[in-house]
Amino acid sequence: METVAIKALRTGHVGLNVTDLDRSVPFYQRVFGFEVQSEGDEGGRRWAFLGRDGRLVLTLWQQSDSPFAPRSAGLHHLSFQVESIEEVRAAEQVLRDLDARFAHDGVVPHGEGASSGGVFFTDPDGTRLEIYAPTGADTAPAPSGAAPTCGFF
Repeated sequence: METVAIKALRTGHVGLNVTDLDRSVPFYQRVFGFEVQSEGDEGGRRWAFLGRDGRLVLTLWQQSDSPFAPRSAGLHHLSFQVESIEEVRAAEQVLRDLDARFAHDGVVPHGEGASSGGVFFTDPDGTRLEIYAPTGADTAPAPSGAAPTCGFF
């Protein structure tokens, strides 16, 4: 099997389909601190590019007429890493203020005995999201036991 000789690889940005930009853009700005880097409406084709510190992170495309379908092939969930569990807890409070739907009750570890973990929730269209820290989440039980918490929600 031949492989491509890529020396360095990282995710450039993630694109999500949404049903309503006017609802999704403020959600992502408030939860993640994203700034609108660019947006447009070309003949009814609406979009917004969101980022931080001059770096594009997320593109939103208003071209869906139904919510996220977790049982369909494609995106399982989108995860964002932060530096500390305190940042996860701050995000959790913002999400609670927004009445976001959580998959688990608050901050939970990635698995039994794991120190990494975070919050698992959905955006306004039902897209599954995660905000986690590498350490500090081991004060709560793992909701899925030995199975990965981020895999089954």
